[in-house]
Amino acid sequence: MDIGFLLNGEPVRIRPEPPTRTLLDWLRDTRGLTGTKEGCNEGDCGACTVMVQDRDGIRALNACILFLPQLDGKAVRTVEGLRDDSGGMHPVQQAMVDHHGSQCGFCTPGFIASMAVAHANGQTDHADRLAGNLCRCTGYAPILRAARAAETAPVPQWTTQEASSVEKYLGGIAKGDGGSAPLLPQSCDELAEIYAQTPDATLIAGATDVGLWVTKQLRDLDRVIFLHKVRDLQQIEDQGDRLKIGAGVTIARLWPLMAKIYPSLGELFRRYGSVQVREAATLGGNIANGSPIGDSPPPLIALGARLHLRRGNSRREIALEDFFIDYGKQDLAPGEFVETVTLPKDQPQMRCYKISKRFDQDISALCAAFNVTVEDGRVTALRTGFGGMAGIPKRASAFEAALVGQSWSEDRVKAAAAALEEDFAPLSDMRASARYRMESAKNLALRYFHELNGAETSVLKVQP
Repeated sequence: MDIGFLLNGEPVRIRPEPPTRTLLDWLRDTRGLTGTKEGCNEGDCGACTVMVQDRDGIRALNACILFLPQLDGKAVRTVEGLRDDSGGMHPVQQAMVDHHGSQCGFCTPGFIASMAVAHANGQTDHADRLAGNLCRCTGYAPILRAARAAETAPVPQWTTQEASSVEKYLGGIAKGDGGSAPLLPQSCDELAEIYAQTPDATLIAGATDVGLWVTKQLRDLDRVIFLHKVRDLQQIEDQGDRLKIGAGVTIARLWPLMAKIYPSLGELFRRYGSVQVREAATLGGNIANGSPIGDSPPPLIALGARLHLRRGNSRREIALEDFFIDYGKQDLAPGEFVETVTLPKDQPQMRCYKISKRFDQDISALCAAFNVTVEDGRVTALRTGFGGMAGIPKRASAFEAALVGQSWSEDRVKAAAAALEEDFAPLSDMRASARYRMESAKNLALRYFHELNGAETSVLKVQP
């Protein structure tokens, strides 16, 4: 069960034991590459960021929650492997020196990796690209100056050369060799067959959630099935009036697509974790883990999304809101998995809002989505989706009933918002109090009304 990949330009073949050993631990403990740092060990601080390249491009990923089998057929560059074509410092490294972007240096390797990926991809939205890298020393200004200064520097040739040479390292593991070997199915049919035979296995897509089971909860996962090679789970199909999205499509791929169709959902995805998390996290994973504070279910519920499930050769379809039964319990049979999600393309009234302590890279205290249909001044239909208000993502049925058939007016929305107290009994925790969540939910309903009526409601703009 060997896997093959490139590490700083050199081919590596290893047998990952256990299969949930992280790249970060392997780099530091086995290879002696200690430039990549361990900070939070949960994908938040970015100190462990590395450059990963495959047939789909170059990405910045968190090595602390990236399992070794996920690297099969890829190329990895750590801070030790970044350079220009003459063997000197990479342009972003030189820029960091020139602009005094490093002080204590602990976070610097992660910043360098993120900046090198953005440089290779020609991405200049530096505040977004570096939102997943935390620094306590510099105040970010010199780091951003360095990123801007490196924009016009030539991309090292090895970057493009590596993209073509990595193909020969594809396909190390297939079905595994029994015991605790990882399973890497190559197609959805193969996944269905394997998972039906081993329904107690843990499915791992991006590992942005499961990675914390290992690094924080110290869980031993006996049987794991990695999904990143299942290409038919990574397809997006335009069906005219609907989109069919594979469960393995990453949030990073969805962001620009949703920004065109549903701008508020695109903005929500922009604030989903960090670049490193969005490049790994999948839509299916965000749904299947059943988190009450997952960001994608509320807007998808408000859109009327349908979930397509598969077990072996059997398939079934359900409304997304029916998938969530209770906290930690979803409508999934043993050996059954999320295959695709379908959603309508033409729902122009849908808006979604995220409330969190930090604007970027933070877990929602509350996520709310609204989708109203108004005819002749009256509400004829309304769908909502809320996260952070209950043990599961769910619709606000009483609120919807209080508005449907009524006039679309500020007074009616205010009156109907009181019905949210019938729908939810939120908890108080470290992110928000129950009272704050309820008042925010009511205010978001009013904000939605004003936004649809043309008022400027962005919290990032100050009104005179």
